[in-house]
Amino acid sequence: MRVVFMGTPDFAVPSLERLAEAHDVRLVLTRPDAVRSRGKSLVPSPVAEAAERLGIPVAKCRRMDDEAVARMREVAPDVACVAAFGCIVPDEALAIPPLGCVNVHASLLPHWRGAAPIQRAMLAGDERVGVSIMRVVHDLDAGAWCRQASLEVGELTCPELTARLAALGADELLGALEEMQAGTCAWEEQDPAQATYAEKVGKAELLLDPALTARECVLRVQASLDASPARLVLGGRGVRAMRARLASASEPSGAASEGLPSAGEVAVVGKRLFLGAADGAFELLELRPDGKRAMPASAFVAGLHERRLAWSHVS
Repeated sequence: MRVVFMGTPDFAVPSLERLAEAHDVRLVLTRPDAVRSRGKSLVPSPVAEAAERLGIPVAKCRRMDDEAVARMREVAPDVACVAAFGCIVPDEALAIPPLGCVNVHASLLPHWRGAAPIQRAMLAGDERVGVSIMRVVHDLDAGAWCRQASLEVGELTCPELTARLAALGADELLGALEEMQAGTCAWEEQDPAQATYAEKVGKAELLLDPALTARECVLRVQASLDASPARLVLGGRGVRAMRARLASASEPSGAASEGLPSAGEVAVVGKRLFLGAADGAFELLELRPDGKRAMPASAFVAGLHERRLAWSHVS
């Protein structure tokens, strides 16, 4: 089939690569070059880089304006595919492909419609997350879906989970296109009463605080990204928490241990680092002190000169 693909971040790259293997991708629409790291230079989006590597024409746009719609109409696609594009697709563009426009959405619809479905699901403590292949319609993520697949969150970090969902979404997208082409695709309408919404996550929502429960702290660490890191002050130093897990009532174990630390306290037991929260404690497994590289907690502990520490929120 002739395909127009719309996407921008890393999450969309597996879908584009799989489409290029199986179909005739005539055009890729993506967001313009942007500053994507600490440097000041503009760099192409991950999708733009992938498209150029695959030899697919690329059009960059901040929104789907008349020019972008005209480019789409010129290539006469049979179907349009979207994955984390970052732009609203107007009704006139949706009407161009005879088979319509389908989206790889990173949630089990109707739950977590919107911009940050993976992070919101993780912050809510969902045990499973997934992807849905849905029709793009005028309303936000409200279209009928034809395929869904899920996986267990477990102890995966948000970047790890996003990568796995991206691959899963690519598989489901290819399966959906096969069914659409064969006329065997079964669409299920969403129940609006069951819908939940995933607004963009602000940086303040991922900051750690001793007043939170231990589970809330661990979920914030697990859901954190470079754009919204889980930060705290540890022993007077700014730190990003990279990995953490709940501590059981019997931890920390050790000859000098007197049990779990209280809220705001830190227990250093051997090479392990336990932080007290409102209702218990959690263990920091990996962290990145400001100005340094990420390191296991054991390496951080080895460099400590003071064994009695406290921790607090970032002011």
